Amino acid sequence: MATQLSRKRAFESPQIPDRLYFKIGDVARICGVETYVLRFWESQFPQLKPNKSGTGQRLYRRRDVELALDIKRLVHAEGYTLSGARQALEQVSRRRDPELAVVPADQGKRMDSVAAAIGHARAELREIAGLLGAPVQPTPRRRPKVTTFASTTGSLFPS
Repeated sequence: MATQLSRKRAFESPQIPDRLYFKIGDVARICGVETYVLRFWESQFPQLKPNKSGTGQRLYRRRDVELALDIKRLVHAEGYTLSGARQALEQVSRRRDPELAVVPADQGKRMDSVAAAIGHARAELREIAGLLGAPVQPTPRRRPKVTTFASTTGSLFPS
């Protein structure tokens, strides 16, 4: 037990600079690992998904850097295997996400009203789709009525 506490205290997370994006080399320096280790962790941990630029360069956000530091702490300092670290991170994310844990009683009523509204919208959409899918019957063309004028003078243009 004492060795576990000393291991946790021995691993202190480094200061993360205040930037929006970090390149993979920057994250590797912050975490103290090689870049290929970060690429391997991306394949092993579904939570670690850095964005990629138009040129394919990995761009890590601050939460990605913090996750990489957590993975390094679990694997290197606390002695977890990669699958054990993956499970530990999943448990932490479940505890942090209150929607996955318990649904309040009044939320059940709201869910019923939302489900009813969705059902009503589906019925209306089916009706619209039916109207749009119905064959179009041609409407009879009306001939424009030609009016005739009685010619009193015999000329087309009366004076």
